Amino acid sequence: QIQLVQSGGGSAQAGGSLRLSCKASGEVLRVNVMGWYRQSPGKEREMVATIQRNVEFRKYANDVRGRFTISIDKASTTVDLQMDSLKPEDGGTYYCYVKSYYGQEYWGRGTLVTVTS
Repeated sequence: QIQLVQSGGGSAQAGGSLRLSCKASGEVLRVNVMGWYRQSPGKEREMVATIQRNVEFRKYANDVRGRFTISIDKASTTVDLQMDSLKPEDGGTYYCYVKSYYGQEYWGRGTLVTVTS
């Protein structure tokens, strides 16, 4: 099993910045991909950014590319999401995500991000 603990987030004005962090514990050697998903009211949960633990290959959603940066600390198995130039549509509940080498998926509890115009 892998446990995820999220921190960060909160509120910011449009154009501002926020940072999310997620630390994995437990069977962390099984971690293949870490990342962040977002769910807004009335919408499906969608991928924001992911990173592969060993090769650090990154993927970004089109609407955040160039504004958000995902990074990983392999030693602590912590994934961060630096969110800059925030827009109101970036708001929602952000979930930390882990996929193991065996295909198992794990989710954090969610962190609310609010961006005011």
